[in-house]
Formats: sequence, structure tokens, C-alpha cells
Amino acid sequence: MINQPYQPTQVMGQQANSQVQGTSYKIGNGMPMMSPTPGMVSPSSTSVPPLVSSGAPMTPTGGVVTTTAPQFEQSYIENILRLNLGKCGTFYMTYEGNKEWNARIFQGILEAAGRDHIIISDPNTGKRIILLMVNFDYATFDEPLLYQYPGVIGNYPQQPSRR
Repeated sequence: MINQPYQPTQVMGQQANSQVQGTSYKIGNGMPMMSPTPGMVSPSSTSVPPLVSSGAPMTPTGGVVTTTAPQFEQSYIENILRLNLGKCGTFYMTYEGNKEWNARIFQGILEAAGRDHIIISDPNTGKRIILLMVNFDYATFDEPLLYQYPGVIGNYPQQPSRR
């Protein structure tokens, strides 16, 4: 049996033309349209809210308050690691269910940090390793770390140290 696509029908003299994800719907319910009373918003009148950057405060009337406060990255592991690119660290990883090795330790220079991975390089061989954050336990560094928690004055990001 071949399914035929739905063909919209005439409703109160109007052709139905509203589609949501490939499905056609009839416009209206066959009842006469009522006109809005003062204070009501007419369905035909559209007002578009102003574009607001994420987290920008708004006034009760809908105006956007512009602020010049400094924006800091949120305190997530990948952001903390990103502030410390170029530093040599020891990365402790756990691999559950692995019969050969359950935990491994990697040492190297932090080259990149993403939401789900980090890339380190061996300073002696230049070999690069991608480590998944899902296996990440913790890291240690032999030098001070740059760290900025949102809204708190701390170590501001500086040029990463390269060895």
C-alpha cells in the first residue's frame, strides 16, 4: 500500500498553507475570527524582541542594558587548561573495562584543550597525543597555573610560557 501525502482542504474560503516539519495543518477551526479588544495582542500583529547578547540584562520595558564589564571564561577544566597552554604537566587517566591497563599517566607539554579532549606533546620526541576528557582524572604541573574564576580578581591570562 502506498501512502499518499496529505492534501490540505479549503477552510472557510482559505487555502491551508501552514507546514511544520513536512506536515500540513488546516488554518483555523471553522469558527469566525474575533477581533482583539484593547489591551489584547492581535495574532496578526508581530513584534520582534530586540537582539540580546547572552546574559545581557534587560529593563522591564524590554530595553537592553549595555554593560562594559569584563567578560571572563567560565571555570571549566578545558578553560583552565586553555589558560595554561605550553606548560609541562602530568595527566592521570583512567580507562574503565580495559584489560591491558586500567589507568595510565601521560607527561608532556599541553598543546591544546577542547571540551572533550586535550593534546599534549612529548618534548623529547615531539610525538603528540590526544587524550579524551572522559578518561581524565586530574593533572599536576611543576609551575604556577594561570587561573581566572568568573567575577573574581585573580591571575589574568598572560602569554603562555613555551619551553
